[in-house]
Amino acid sequence: MEATATTPTKPRMRLSQRINFRMIAVAAVVLFLVGYPIYTYLDAAISGGVKNVGNGMKAVDLKSLGNFPFDDKVSTINDIPQKWRDLDGQKVILEGFMFPINSASDDMHTFQFVYNIQKCCFGGPPRVQERVYVVVPGGTVPYYAGEMVRCTGTLHVALEKNEVNTTIAVYKMDLDKISEL
Repeated sequence: MEATATTPTKPRMRLSQRINFRMIAVAAVVLFLVGYPIYTYLDAAISGGVKNVGNGMKAVDLKSLGNFPFDDKVSTINDIPQKWRDLDGQKVILEGFMFPINSASDDMHTFQFVYNIQKCCFGGPPRVQERVYVVVPGGTVPYYAGEMVRCTGTLHVALEKNEVNTTIAVYKMDLDKISEL
């Protein structure tokens, strides 16, 4: 009979010895990078872009607000989805960026509000339904250049046309409050 050599088996390391801080940190970063966009998408899909936040206020996702096909030359108010038309006259909270209309001043009494000011560099200017024209009743607010802000006020949904019958505004807001994020 021939003898075979057996190699001794190493004892298995405990799980706490196999996992270290670097592995946990890498897993957390990967989970965040994958999970946050998924969470953001699912949250907007489930809520439809509108969430009740109490006291008759609604938090509205500014990107969702303009995410529908609209032709500024032929579309009518009926081409705006009903859920957005239902916000007419409601108190809403929007988060986005200020864009001055015709002002060189640091204080503004009116401005455009868009969800992403950098988009204009790559995808062209925001479409008419992707802008909210904000009016500051009886005063002015400081211009927060390049900073994300939160606007609270009354949203109005109505088509405003120019002299050649092109829609120049779909949403307007009477501003109650603005704050930096």
